[in-house]
This record gives sequence, structure tokens and C-alpha cells, in this order.
Amino acid sequence: MKFLSTARFSLLAIATITLFSCTKKTETFTSEALADYIPLTAGKYITYRLDSMVFTNFGRTIETHKYQVKHVIDASIPDNLGRPSYRVYRYTRDSVNATSWTPAQPWIPSGSYFITPLTDQVEVVEDNLRFIKMHLPITDGFSWKGNKYLPPDPYSSLYNFSNDDNMEDWDFYFDNAATSFSYRGYTYSNVHSIEEADESFNVPITIPTAYAAKSRSVERYSKTIGLVYREYTLWEYQPNPGGAGGPYYTGFGITEWMIDHN
Repeated sequence: MKFLSTARFSLLAIATITLFSCTKKTETFTSEALADYIPLTAGKYITYRLDSMVFTNFGRTIETHKYQVKHVIDASIPDNLGRPSYRVYRYTRDSVNATSWTPAQPWIPSGSYFITPLTDQVEVVEDNLRFIKMHLPITDGFSWKGNKYLPPDPYSSLYNFSNDDNMEDWDFYFDNAATSFSYRGYTYSNVHSIEEADESFNVPITIPTAYAAKSRSVERYSKTIGLVYREYTLWEYQPNPGGAGGPYYTGFGITEWMIDHN
């Protein structure tokens, strides 16, 4: 009996020590700072080359309009929720570069938006649409609902398509560790990519008599600089059998990449 009691005591002691050890064990995890990839300082600017895909002629002609776009951080100011934020002014001009015979066109004001840095995320509010652009921890595979504040069908007033039906459910996530990224002759270092959407149906359109759609959204941020590349495409193709004018597209596509910054 004494041996049995001793054995029970030993097992209890081991179990107690094991439980105590488990409760005291903690996992240490560090992350780069959000401010490293979305630096916010009054006077900072980034200039992008922007290609905008539009559908004209009642959606039956595809055109690409080319611009330069400059984003300039103005100052710290409360956003529409009263939170400390930064107002960013946007300016546009034709993409033609200045030459000895063709000077660059002047910048034209093109609206503004807010960037709100919080403890664990960075939000952007533009045209009354609120996005969570980045979220801690900055690590490969971490995901969050970047569009969770969007209303149902946020683009319904502009486009008659179904691509935005479930945008609030999109899973944003960091795709791969920081690396270099090249596009159109520009190379950016220490880049984190954030995948947001990559869905398509019947693209490229191999069956003209069938419905087609594309939803593609990705952003890439370079350390100490900010956003250096963005693709944001939402469109659908309607075969419109028997309808006047035939098939048509509706939606938009934007691709922009950094060409200058301070």
C-alpha cells in the first residue's frame, strides 16, 4: 500500500510540474513595424505611372489611358471617425515625359483620402470606402479581412457587375517574405506583397458566347518607401445573345507602379 501511495504521489507531482511548465511557456514573436512599409511624414510624396483600362462604346471597346499620379502627404488631421490620420492629396497629369520640345504638363488636383495608422493595422478611407491595407504581424501567410468595413456591392452605383458581391469576405494575406520586385524596368527592394483577390472565369475569353469575369487585386510595399505596385481589376463580360450591339464589358482595371519618390 505504501508503494502504491508513493507511486500515486509521484504521478501527481509529475502531472503538476508538467501543467505548471505548460502554463508558464510563452511564445515570443516579433514583427517589423507597419510604419516601415507605410511611412507617414508630412511632405512625403510618391509618383506613379498608372494605366487605366476602361470600356467605351457601350462596353464594346477596350482602351488603356495612361497617366502619372502623385500622392502627397499633407498633414495629420482627424478622419471622419475622429481618429488621428493623415490626409493625402492626389494629383494627376498625362504620362508624357518632359523633353526638350515637350515639357511635362502641370499637375491637376484629383481629390484626397485619409490614411489612419492604428496599433495593429493601417486603414485607408477613400470615397467613403474603408479598407484595412496592412495588419500586424507582417509575416508570410498571415491573413485578415481587409474589406470587412465595405458596404454590400460597394461599386453598384458605378458598374453593373457582380464582382463586388462578396468583397467584404476577401482574405488579404502576406505572400512570401520580403524580396525584390521588378516591373517595367523598375526594381524595388525589401518588398512585401499583399494578395487580396485572384479569381477569373473564361479568361482569356476562349468562348465568346459564354460569360467571363476577372477579379484581381494585389499590392506591394517597399520598406521605407511605401506602396510601389498595385493592380486592381474588376470586370465582367456579358455575351448578350440576341441583344442589341452584341457582347459587352463592364468594370475597370488599374495598374500602377512607382517611378519617383522623396
